[in-house]
Amino acid sequence: MLTIFKSNGTSLESCSTTSSRCWVNLVSPTDEELAQIQDELGVLPEFLRYPLDEEEISRIEREEEQLLIIVRIPDPRPEGEVVRYETLPLGIVVANDVIITICLKENQVLDQIAKSRAIHRLFSDHVRFLFNIFLRIANVYLQHLRHIDRLISEYEAELHRSLRNKELIKLLNLEKSLVYFNTSLRANDLVMVRLQSGRYLPISEENEDILEDAQIENQQAIEMARIYSDILSGMMDAYASVISNNLNIVMKFLTAVTIVLTLPNLVASIFGMNVRLPFQDSPHAFAITMGFSFILSGIVVYIFIKKRMF
Repeated sequence: MLTIFKSNGTSLESCSTTSSRCWVNLVSPTDEELAQIQDELGVLPEFLRYPLDEEEISRIEREEEQLLIIVRIPDPRPEGEVVRYETLPLGIVVANDVIITICLKENQVLDQIAKSRAIHRLFSDHVRFLFNIFLRIANVYLQHLRHIDRLISEYEAELHRSLRNKELIKLLNLEKSLVYFNTSLRANDLVMVRLQSGRYLPISEENEDILEDAQIENQQAIEMARIYSDILSGMMDAYASVISNNLNIVMKFLTAVTIVLTLPNLVASIFGMNVRLPFQDSPHAFAITMGFSFILSGIVVYIFIKKRMF
C-alpha cells in the first residue's frame, strides 16, 4: 500500500503525487508501487527492498546522497490466549527533502505518527521528523514492555493457583519476546549514536534535544527489558524446580501407598497356597488373616507417617 502525505500548513493530507517535503509511506508494497517511487524520486532500488527482508538488522547506509536507516520495531503476534512479540524492520529513506518509510506490515509506530495533531509541524524539517520517529519507536517499546510486566504478574498469579504447562508456555513466550526486544533496542541505540555524530545528517540544537530524548527513552526500554528478562528467567527456574519437587512428592506418596497395599496382598497370597498353613482349621481363619494383614499395614503406615512419607 502506497500513501503520500503532505502538510497544508495546519494539518496532514494525503495526495496522489510526490512533491518536496512530503512523506511517502510504503506498507507491504507491490512491485508497481516500488517502481513508481523509484521513478518519481530516483531512489536506489536496493534502498526500497532492504527493509522488506524480515531478518534485516538495524543499520545506516549512505549512497549517492541518499540515506537509508533501518531500525527494528515491535511486532505483536497474539496466538489465542498466548501473547508473543517479535520485531520487524522499518526502513527510512532520506532523499533530498522527502522522507520514505518502508515496512512489511501496518504498525503502531507510523499509525500514531500519522494521527498526531502536531505532525504537520514536523514537515518543515525532515531531520526533526526522522528523530520524532525514533522517539515514537522508543515510546511504543515502553508501552509493550509495560504490557508485558502486567502479563507477568497475571501469569504468576495463575501459577500460584495451579502449576500447569499452559502458564509456563505463556511465560516462555514472554521471555522470548524480551530477548527480541533487548536485541533490537540495543541495535537501534547504535543507530542513534551514529546519527548523533553528525556525519550523516546536519543536526541543529533543537533536533539534537529530540534525538537525546529518543536515546533516553530507548535506554529506559533497554533497562526495562533486561530487568523483566532477569525476573522471568528466575521465575521460570523457580517454577520448574517447584513442578519437579511436586512430582517427586507425588511419586513418593504413590510408592508408599503401593508398599502399604502390597502387604495384605502378600499375606493373602501365602494363605492362598494349597499346602498346610497355620489357622487353616480354625473357624476364625479369615478374620485372623485379615487382622494380621491390617496390623502389618498399620505398622508400615505409622512408620511412613513418622518419616513424613505421607
